[in-house]
Amino acid sequence: MDFGHYLILTIAGLVLLSIFVGRLSARIGAPLLLVFLALGMIAGEDGPGGLDFDDFRAAYTVGAASLAIVLFDGGLRTKLDTIRFASWPALSLATIGVIITAAIVGSAAHLIFDLGWIEGFLIGSIVASTDAAAVFFATHLAGINLSRRVRSVLEAESGLNDPMAVFLTVTCIELLLNAPATLGWEQVGAFSKDFLIQFVGGGLLGVAGGHVLVTLINRLKLSAGLSPVLALAAALFLFAGAQAIGASGFLAVYMAGLVVGNRRHRAQQSIERFQDGVVWLCQITMFVMLGLLVTPSHLLEYLLPAVAVAVVLVFFARPLAVLICAAPFRLSWRETTFVSWVGLRGAVPIFLGTMPILAGLPNATLYFDVAFVIVLTSLLVQGWTINLSARLLSLVLPPAAGRPLRHDIDLPEDVGRDMAVFAVQEASLATRVPLKDLAATPDVEIVAVLRDGIAHRREHIDVLVLGDQVVFLGPSATLEKIDEVFGEAPSREAVERILATMGEFSFDASVAISELARAYDFAITPSDLKLTAGEFLARHLRKAPTAGDRFRLGQIELIVQATEGEGISRIGIELDPSSSTPLSRDNVRMWLRHIIERLSLRRF
Repeated sequence: MDFGHYLILTIAGLVLLSIFVGRLSARIGAPLLLVFLALGMIAGEDGPGGLDFDDFRAAYTVGAASLAIVLFDGGLRTKLDTIRFASWPALSLATIGVIITAAIVGSAAHLIFDLGWIEGFLIGSIVASTDAAAVFFATHLAGINLSRRVRSVLEAESGLNDPMAVFLTVTCIELLLNAPATLGWEQVGAFSKDFLIQFVGGGLLGVAGGHVLVTLINRLKLSAGLSPVLALAAALFLFAGAQAIGASGFLAVYMAGLVVGNRRHRAQQSIERFQDGVVWLCQITMFVMLGLLVTPSHLLEYLLPAVAVAVVLVFFARPLAVLICAAPFRLSWRETTFVSWVGLRGAVPIFLGTMPILAGLPNATLYFDVAFVIVLTSLLVQGWTINLSARLLSLVLPPAAGRPLRHDIDLPEDVGRDMAVFAVQEASLATRVPLKDLAATPDVEIVAVLRDGIAHRREHIDVLVLGDQVVFLGPSATLEKIDEVFGEAPSREAVERILATMGEFSFDASVAISELARAYDFAITPSDLKLTAGEFLARHLRKAPTAGDRFRLGQIELIVQATEGEGISRIGIELDPSSSTPLSRDNVRMWLRHIIERLSLRRF
């Protein structure tokens, strides 16, 4: 067989195998990215596949492009209110947190491997950032609906912290290559200049590039299939251009994605659907390739010391960094603990681990192998326990509605409104709501209902049935709220199971707090007597409320069950928090039994 055909066969076979094995991995809750990584190792030099792949330059190029696409997609799917909601804690973690983590892990590596301080700090810098690919996949595919504040912090941090890790890694490599006798003000000034160019330049290029891309999409009359290709090519062009002038290409593509995802344009749906497939392919390619790159037999020499460094990272460096960075922003101890635990490492540390090899540094393979072991440990220990830790810490909300069957119709930009066709699914909430109530605001119009191929006026239809298609006209933000009505509703059992952890009784937030105080025998101050329960809880939380927030009052706990706009709409009351919390002994026993059942052969 021709070598080119053999290469195509091998690559396509690995991708197909990754998809099929990935489906199976969900049965035991294994982190999907770990499965892709393991497949690469099995196909590699020491595995049954026997493929000898050691082209670090190709791995660096493919990894950089794949990561840029993943970050662009992460920006596309991140709403501006999410960034506003979590901007300061996420930015703190993405900068100061990365430095703290790198310093602690670097000190551990210096002692454990008997390296110089800069060499140790290089290892710390390589593994200091959380991985956008791992975090995006974990938060979206773990099968849980996380508290909004926690999800926002994790996603924003992982999208913003790569530039700092890259900057620290490159700085350490330059110091080791040039080996200055002393670090003077001249070097400090040069590094500060590079830092500003990386962050300010990357951010400005990303915002400007995003606006230019939206303008091109709206003004160029392209076929529907070309708009996503234009967006992808522009993202890669922006990434490479920013890198070429010394700015952060990773920050640039993330910011560009953020702009494109939050500005109205005619190709939003086609771009997002195209990105779904491309990002999956990038994830599979990146992790399988990194698995091929490593030689497991070479890891044995550094395995135990590298695991020791990973323990320092997971159980000491990350929690301390989160504790310091989150302290000014009033995250609860549950939120702080979860953010500390879900500091997933993925492709980025392995990608950064190739840089010392390409630079020709001594001990370069040591840096790469240690980074690989740390990523493997993070995916095994942290990635496998995301679902469990979220439930134990009471950060899981009732399941959200599934993705709706929706088709957007392009309208001229000056219309100011969008048109979308929603198909009614079997378990959709739309079948339980009178049609007249679906247009929740005056600016939304139901144009027609298509049933059995015939268009009906809205006045002629009372209740929707499976197979109906409803044409809506309205602002983009309002149509996004209708998504929840037409998405496949979660099972009642799943909702009730989660709601059971959010209070034994539920109340409208408009009830007077004085009435609850008399009924449940807890004390409130005179200044709180005239407040509603929602106002009382918002005042004492001292932060923007979100579903899942808790406030202890003597022997009870008030829990935010739902919010509307900036206010609280529904509150739960837990009468005996000490016994009903998921961290109680009985619930820990229950979850251990659950894990054993998930891992038993009966699941297959």
